[in-house]
Amino acid sequence: MYAIISTGGKQLKVTNDEVVAVERLAGNAGDKVTFDQVLAVGEGANMNFGSPLVEGAKVEAEIVEHFRGPKLVAFKIKRRKGYRLRKGHRQELTKIKILSVG
Repeated sequence: MYAIISTGGKQLKVTNDEVVAVERLAGNAGDKVTFDQVLAVGEGANMNFGSPLVEGAKVEAEIVEHFRGPKLVAFKIKRRKGYRLRKGHRQELTKIKILSVG
């Protein structure tokens, strides 16, 4: 069984005992979090789709760690003008382990 949840402005397909990285969540390592924004839950012919959310469905997870993603570089250049601009960015992420889908 899997579920499609919405967190951090993104939609993720999650299953039991899966470890995924999401946008930074509040809490410390070891804390439990619950996702109430479940868009779909089930498997195969037994899929239950919400409009937009599935009533009463939730996904429980545990925070494993907080970390920063890879460095992304935005580089701007204007030819023949000597203009160069380089900016870097690292996204704050949280690694979570899915405990139950339902």
